Amino acid sequence: MKVIFEDIGLIPYQQAWDVQELLLNKVVKQKLENEKLTESERKLTDNWLIFCEHPHVYTLGKSGSENNLLANALQLRAKNAEFIHTNRGGDITYHGPGQIVGYPILNLIYFASGIRQYIAKLEESIILTLKEFGLCGERLNGATGVWLDTNRPGKTRKICAIGVRTSHWVTMHGFAFNVNTDLSYFGMINPCGFTDKSVTSLEKELGGQQDIEKVKMVLKGKIAEVFGMELN
Repeated sequence: MKVIFEDIGLIPYQQAWDVQELLLNKVVKQKLENEKLTESERKLTDNWLIFCEHPHVYTLGKSGSENNLLANALQLRAKNAEFIHTNRGGDITYHGPGQIVGYPILNLIYFASGIRQYIAKLEESIILTLKEFGLCGERLNGATGVWLDTNRPGKTRKICAIGVRTSHWVTMHGFAFNVNTDLSYFGMINPCGFTDKSVTSLEKELGGQQDIEKVKMVLKGKIAEVFGMELN
């Protein structure tokens, strides 16, 4: 299945959200138009995979609690960070430079049997990417995202957060993969609502700054592999 890939670079969170909404609405419109046609007349809808990075921002999902933001407005300004309520699932997380944020805008009928399988495929793409860098990514029961050392109490740490939304079976939002992320920003929140688990990055785990463009290439390939995409 052909998917349009775009790396839109460093972009404010709200601006990227607006881009996602435009693309999602375009795909939904295509789907609704297809429903008026016979099966032989229907055309494939568009699909996108967007990569970007954001300036410092904390985002809270629909099911999240503001109590998991441990900073006040003055402290946020001092850290040059925004706080935004979003319409994705999940709790609170941080986005910032050095983090690969992925926003798949996908018509799920081509890629997954349901939301759970879709999220599992996103997780698998990250796990396979980590394997290329010698790390063993894992899933954690009762939580989304990709983690390390899930069987070691007190050592479990998250390297990739996932929070998605669907409308008419079209996805938006996605994942945030810590590569060269400044992890000190996570100290101002309970990441994803957890108080007993830490956050890590590829840089921290491997002991040095990583070539983020190389990581993007590996990740892009793994997503294409797992989802059966032909990226262009």
